[in-house]
Amino acid sequence: MRYLSLLLVLSCYFIHSQNNYPTDYFRSPLDIPIVLAGTFGELRSNHFHAGMDIKTQQREGLPVFSVADGYVSRIKVQTYGYGKAIYVTHPNGYTSVYGHLQSFSPEIQKIVKEEQYKKQSYEVEIYPTAEEFQLKKGDLIAYSGNTGGSGGPHLHFEIRDSSAKPINPLLFGYEVKDTKAPRVLGVYTYPIGEQSAVNNTTNRMELRLHKENENTFIADKIEAIGDIGLGVETYDQLDMAYNKNGAYKICTTVNGTVNFEYNFEKFSFDESRYINTLIDYPTYVDSRTRIQKCYIEPYNKLSIYKNKGDNGVIAIEEGMSYQVTLEVSDFSENTTTIIIPVEGKKQEYTKPNNNPSNGKYLLAARDNIFSVGNASVFFPANTFYFDFFIDLSEYKDGIVIHNARTPVKSNYTISMDISGLDKNNKDKLFIAHEDEHGNYYYEHTYRKGNTLSTRTRDLGKFTIAKDTVAPKIRPLNFRDGQWLSNFRYLKLKITDDLSGINSYRATINGEWILMEYEYKENSLTYDLSDIDFGDEANNLEVIVTDNVGNSTTFKAEFHRK
Repeated sequence: MRYLSLLLVLSCYFIHSQNNYPTDYFRSPLDIPIVLAGTFGELRSNHFHAGMDIKTQQREGLPVFSVADGYVSRIKVQTYGYGKAIYVTHPNGYTSVYGHLQSFSPEIQKIVKEEQYKKQSYEVEIYPTAEEFQLKKGDLIAYSGNTGGSGGPHLHFEIRDSSAKPINPLLFGYEVKDTKAPRVLGVYTYPIGEQSAVNNTTNRMELRLHKENENTFIADKIEAIGDIGLGVETYDQLDMAYNKNGAYKICTTVNGTVNFEYNFEKFSFDESRYINTLIDYPTYVDSRTRIQKCYIEPYNKLSIYKNKGDNGVIAIEEGMSYQVTLEVSDFSENTTTIIIPVEGKKQEYTKPNNNPSNGKYLLAARDNIFSVGNASVFFPANTFYFDFFIDLSEYKDGIVIHNARTPVKSNYTISMDISGLDKNNKDKLFIAHEDEHGNYYYEHTYRKGNTLSTRTRDLGKFTIAKDTVAPKIRPLNFRDGQWLSNFRYLKLKITDDLSGINSYRATINGEWILMEYEYKENSLTYDLSDIDFGDEANNLEVIVTDNVGNSTTFKAEFHRK
């Protein structure tokens, strides 16, 4: 058995000597050992991770360096996403990306702040010319941070090709210590089609695994008939880190022949949302468990597959025996192997009812319009990945649109008629998405006459909500009338109880000032070095507005020499 296992491993074996990427061109963006909190291609919510997340020793402010000669081609500052980010274009056609930065190098910081004051906006995007910020390998460009959609201090680092496709940075020679094979948490069978079953069931079934050696497991023999697919729940853990990272490569063989394989060498941002066709999406919604399908659905358009065979589908015939092998590998070629004996045998099972009588049939390839009560829904062509019966029903002042277990690819429009509602505070109404606990979440709402509309990718309960309570503003590190001569920053906390913060504006003595909004802390921060203050009293005014127009104004006087 061990000899056969070795042969099967070799059938899926890959070597990085076939790597066509330069492995000695780029240096590390940091001057500390590379330890990863996140790997390329890792499964995230509705997208694949496009780079590698380098740990910064739980600190912010580490120097970040250009990984090669080049020039700064793009600078972006945003509240969410990558936060503060720099893009560097290199002579060999690649672009390196550095995200979640705390701040930029002094030269870059100067031009960013000038643009922010010019546009009176924290969020800016700048495209310098190739001559403005030319760089040498190892030049300081920024300091690491935790801005944007970051869950803790780290550097998000990417390498993109000339067509802006992200490529696994480890292919460029970066060394990350990894001596442990990926851990497999579960392996599942999926009968595909009405004539298929495994162990007399047409439902997904988890296999029972037995450990043969450190990285090889054997499943109990299964009996099956018809077309079946496999699924695997797995993660990889690198040395010196406890983070559960993604695997690099998954491969299956049938009697020694590869019939399915994909790896995370590169992908396109345009296809990233097809992650919801790679995973068992209903199971993810129900339990937050990501089972990766080892077969390709007809509506799966991902380009990550290397060997498709019969799209990973395994055809089981009565009276035949099969040995199926599933291999999960990390970038360092550590591999966990699952051996699955299969016997083709006629199954006794009840055929599933795939054609429910209720619901309206939605054709994914064309526009679909439905009306229920005071609500209407417009699904443009290709809003969904596949055709299905969609359930729609009235709910409060709104509508229930199917359920969250069906993945949505593109935005669709919900419209609600509010002409029959109380005329008071109609301008404070919005469309809310209600979760299973009864909590309301603001959906970006626009109004035309007596119609409220929103574009969303969510499914579930939608209703009309009212927000008449203004945001709250509270100073965190100062008080009215205080001397602030030794202070570097002013910091305030801003919160809203329902529709959420939409905008803020701050002035000192009537002049606009730059305040950085950190949504994870609900804070606004002002750098006092932006202005040369005199001896006179200074008047701070901050106005915060929520998503339906309720506003609060905070005023304070301070002194500074």
